[in-house]
Formats: sequence, structure tokens, C-alpha cells
Amino acid sequence: MTAEERPDGADEDQGLLSIFDRDDEQDPSGEESEGGKAPRRRRGRRLLLWTLVVLLVLFGTGFGALVWTADHYASSVARIPNAFPTGTAAQPTAVPHTGQTFLLVGLDARSDQPTTGKDAKAPAWQLGAQRSDTMMLMHISADRKSVSVVSIPRDTWVPVPGHGKAKINAAYSWGGPALMVQTVQDLTHIRIDHIAVIDWNGFRALTDAVGGVDITIPRTIEAKGDAREWLAGTHHMDGAEALLYVRERHGLPNGDLDRTKRQQNFLRSLMLRTMNSGTLSSPGKLTGLLGTVGDVVSVDDRLSNSDLYDLAWSLRAIRPDGVHFMNAPFGGFDSIDGQSVVLMDDGAAGLLWDAMRGDRMDEYLTEHRTSGDTLGDKVD
Repeated sequence: MTAEERPDGADEDQGLLSIFDRDDEQDPSGEESEGGKAPRRRRGRRLLLWTLVVLLVLFGTGFGALVWTADHYASSVARIPNAFPTGTAAQPTAVPHTGQTFLLVGLDARSDQPTTGKDAKAPAWQLGAQRSDTMMLMHISADRKSVSVVSIPRDTWVPVPGHGKAKINAAYSWGGPALMVQTVQDLTHIRIDHIAVIDWNGFRALTDAVGGVDITIPRTIEAKGDAREWLAGTHHMDGAEALLYVRERHGLPNGDLDRTKRQQNFLRSLMLRTMNSGTLSSPGKLTGLLGTVGDVVSVDDRLSNSDLYDLAWSLRAIRPDGVHFMNAPFGGFDSIDGQSVVLMDDGAAGLLWDAMRGDRMDEYLTEHRTSGDTLGDKVD
């Protein structure tokens, strides 16, 4: 095919494909080609080369800044050393492809100073200084399509290693995160992969940082003792009001069980707010969320910066109907050693723990859809 028969511009395009040709390439005769095509080819190659360089620099700078920002915010999340049992109390063996399980702990630190997060002014644990007011097992499925959150009421009567039987919230007071993890693992035989801890100061600050949450109360709850009245309807709660909502149990028909459902209801509202804002699907917003969480939450030191960011990013496809809340199966109330306690239904609980351990929570929820332990749409 002659030059005249080629499509217009093919000669120049052919030259542009080879960006590493020498810029001083000349016609074999040493003379400029007819029409000045050789200089135009050189200018075209040079233009393409510099365009690629600029694009790489711009993209590399932006990507580098995003990575740096994510790492910076992830680094701001306070880490808890020695958060897991050791020695003879070592953790259950990890089962591949069965997701991850977090232990979420809310502390009643009885302190005006923050004890969790990067702004903590006091330790996350001191002997006898804190009890875990909230305990939830959060299981994230291996395919990252569902999350199951199971509350264990703080008054649940369980064996605490080295201390005999007691309310489960005493484990944190006596031995901090490691004893809390060991107690829950012995109870459920589920390996705890990570633990996250927040105190009430952090809870209040986190709620305010996201602009508050909307909670619907289906019926008016009358004031009783120190408990305030809650009018039926939707309330936009700031941190202080949300804290009152999740901590109250007086005036609720099932006491501590209803309080755990309030805590789940709050967490559900917080998750919905996060999902609906597109935070999990936006790298920029996600780094901001990590910054907010880092201000108030402490996590175990096994959770690296990349683990934290990768986990959050992997959950971007989660939808509200893929997040499920429930209480550990209830076996009744009792009074033991002068204490009002909650008993667990060990048989029913065993089925739940087996499902969580084997990453079969969707199957479990289908079979127990009508269970009174699952969180409904209406929460007192």
C-alpha cells in the first residue's frame, strides 16, 4: 500500500504508537521528509510522552495523597495492647473462609475524662474502674454481603475464668479486654478476631460528629424513677439525648433486655445514616469516617491500618437489609447471691453460636425469623 492509499493521518498515528523512539530520528537520506512529516512525528511523539508523564504525575499524586490520608486517619485510631488471652487461654483456631467476628464493647468508665480514642486522658482499663455496659458480637460474612450483631445483656450470668460465675460485665472490670474476650470465647466457642471499645464520652461525641440520629419511639414511655418520659414519635437525638436513650432500662417492660434492643436500634440508625450518605462507597468520605471513629474508639493492636481501611472498603456493598440485630437467646430472669441476673437459653444459644462460627447466619435467620430475640421495626 502506498502512502497515498493509506487513511489520512495513518503515518502520524503509526509514529505515535512508538513513544520511546528517539526524538532525533531522521529520514535515512538525512533529509527532511516531504511535507515536513518527520518533524511532525517527532513533535507528536514528544507531546504524547509529556501528556503521559503529566497524567501519571497527577494520578500518582492524587492516589498517593488518598493513601496517605487513609493511613493517617487509620493511624489515629487508638490501639489496645494485650487485648487477647495468651498461654493456656489461647484463642480457638481460625476457620478459613468463615468471615470475621468483632467484639464491640461499650464502657461505663465512671469518669468525666475520655478513656477510649486518640483523645483519651485515662487508660481504657484499670482494675475495678470500668465495667462493660454493652457487649455485642458482630459477625461479618466471608462474602461481605451480610452483618449479624448479637447483644449479650450485661447482667447475663456466666462463668468468668478465674472468678467463678458472675455477671458478664464484671469480666472487663476484673481483667480488661483480654478477660472479656476469653469469657465470651469460652461462652460461645467463637474465635474473636478483633475487639473495639468505646466509652460513653466517645459515644456522645461520635453521635454529635455524624449530626445526630433519628430514632422512632412507637408509644409514649412514662417517666419512672430517674428515667425520663419519651413521647411517641420520631426524635432527632444529639449525643446527650441518645446516651439517655440507650442507657435507660427503668420503665421498660423487660428491663435490661429492652435496653439492649435500644442499643441495637441506635446502632441500626447510625448505620443507616452512614450508608445513606454514601460514606462507605466514597474513598474521601471513608477516610473522614475513619478520622471520626479514631477520635473516640480504641481497637486491638492486631488490626493494622490497612486491615482497618480494607475492611471498611470491603463493606461498601452492604445494604440495610443485610444487617441483622438480635439478642442472645433469653432463658429467664433470676436472683442469685442477691443480684438480679439474666439467664441464657443454652440450648438455643448453642444453635446461634454454631451458625456464627460456621458463617451460616443467613440460614439461621431464615429458620428463626419469628424469634422474639430478633430486633423488630418497633422498639420501645
